[in-house]
Amino acid sequence: MGHKETPGHQASHRHRPTVDSLRQRPRAQVLIIGGGINGVGTFRDLALQGVDVALVERGDYCQGASGASSHMIHGGIRYLENGEFRLVRESVVERNRLLRIAPHYVKPLQTTIPIFSTFSGILSAPLRFLTHKQQGKPKERGAFLIKAGLTLYDSFSRDGGNVPCHEFRGRKRALAELPKLHPGIKYTATYFDASVHNPERLTLDVLQDGEKAGGGTKSGTAEANARASNYVSLVSHQKPATAAGTGTTVQLRDELTGELFDFTADVIVNTTGAWVDLTNQAMGAASAFMGGTKGSHIVLDHPGLLAACNGREIFFEHTDGRIVLIYPMGDRVLVGTTDIDADMSQDAVCTDAEIDYFFELIGHVFPDISVDRGQIVYTFSGVRPLPKHDETQPGFVSRDYRIERQRTQQGSAAVAGSGSGTVLSLVGGKWTTFRALAEHLSDDVLAELGMQRRISTAKLAIGGGARFPETEAGVQKWIKAHMSPSRDAARAAVLLTRYGTRAEEVISYLEAGPDRLLHSTRELSVRELEFIAQHEQIGHLVDVLIRRTSLAFRGLVTGELLNEIAEVLAVPLGWDAAARATEIRHAQEVLNRFHGVQVHSLVA
Repeated sequence: MGHKETPGHQASHRHRPTVDSLRQRPRAQVLIIGGGINGVGTFRDLALQGVDVALVERGDYCQGASGASSHMIHGGIRYLENGEFRLVRESVVERNRLLRIAPHYVKPLQTTIPIFSTFSGILSAPLRFLTHKQQGKPKERGAFLIKAGLTLYDSFSRDGGNVPCHEFRGRKRALAELPKLHPGIKYTATYFDASVHNPERLTLDVLQDGEKAGGGTKSGTAEANARASNYVSLVSHQKPATAAGTGTTVQLRDELTGELFDFTADVIVNTTGAWVDLTNQAMGAASAFMGGTKGSHIVLDHPGLLAACNGREIFFEHTDGRIVLIYPMGDRVLVGTTDIDADMSQDAVCTDAEIDYFFELIGHVFPDISVDRGQIVYTFSGVRPLPKHDETQPGFVSRDYRIERQRTQQGSAAVAGSGSGTVLSLVGGKWTTFRALAEHLSDDVLAELGMQRRISTAKLAIGGGARFPETEAGVQKWIKAHMSPSRDAARAAVLLTRYGTRAEEVISYLEAGPDRLLHSTRELSVRELEFIAQHEQIGHLVDVLIRRTSLAFRGLVTGELLNEIAEVLAVPLGWDAAARATEIRHAQEVLNRFHGVQVHSLVA
């Protein structure tokens, strides 16, 4: 998790079906702690194997590091220099898979590297490879090194991948394609990776696949074999010794009501990212695995920079040796990322110094384009779940993952639970490899339980990616087929973008009763908000703004929008006037404190 958006905030005392299902049957074979993409991916995989699995997340799903990513699904060309060939190969294979099984959210991304020299870095690269440290002043990698790296990178795509091989351009052709690039470039190298334009909704799709696999129509009930709840945390506590038993009992807390309850599992899977060690401490399984680094990004409303990118990601090495990126997302431009050691005692937020750094790097690539803080519509930051790395520089810390196995101890006064059981802790992990990682972690869990895998997820479509149109013509045909007198092409397109083919289920709900678009945005309607409240585990108003839609990301949150959404959600979520006011203030605080967005509303 990257930060906690709910500082001492409890909006209501309503009981939630997802929490009730955990309280009513407080035992499962497996309890997963952490609802980022890796925890949720493991939840889905285990549910498909018939395992009785539960998952809890102390905030909202994909709220932390998973929601603070660079929105890239990529093989990690720079990991080649770290010697992480296994990871790069797996990442490229998984990138190609996600383009096939999650085409509603994962799209090909054309990427261009501006190159300022031919042979720079040749002498220092072997030392970086061997020592994982920068020797002396950083040097940008030249065309020779980049060509070698991309050739090797392409070789990892020979599994029937559906992205083209890389291409080099000389200065003249490069500037013809991207005329705003720095005129001092000598070459550009262009290759394809992929982007995920809505990682929060992809995480939600994976979660709902797991719930359906483990319960069908019973999902969210005590009878289901796959139960998940957000806004439920593991609590550190002292319990007296009890009679010997199997598994580990931990205390959980409903973060929306403050209610405490016990839960027991044979295997506990710790996927809390940078918080793995703290979570283990709460269970009496002390560890020192983690050493995360902070990565920040800004989102700009800048038509000039958007046009300069010409639909491509610009991916390059800055003069300090750090890898940075600039790329368009819809009508906005995402710029990132920093890579600095994280102070876990502080909130992960984008600082003024990091913003200055981003502006400097934009000028390094596009010297004629000016940027100012008034064009920033959103900032975000997260802590990467990297392993402890001592003296290794952040950029050279392994992005690969490993799984650590520990035992909880029975009946100890120093243990936050009773009984004994296994804890599997995930150290590391990245967005691109979440499916393969989840399969690996699930196999370890199955071994602990003495069970066998019965299905692979390698070719299994995710959520709204099933039957998603394969071409732009197919997309337009789908949109036309789902238009109606009350739903124009733009509205149908929004629904397809947001839900993939699950939009058909949403449209059926919309048509089952009277509906109207909100006054403050044409991207949401009253009944769609009711659908989200009923089916997508809304804990707070801010969940809708940041993770169920991209309204906050694009800088489209207004005071009117806050008030209108709170008013609509009040009915299905049981918010009275005081709760609505609290939710609005909470949303304002989160947007300001963590995302640099100030929104004024009518609420005092």
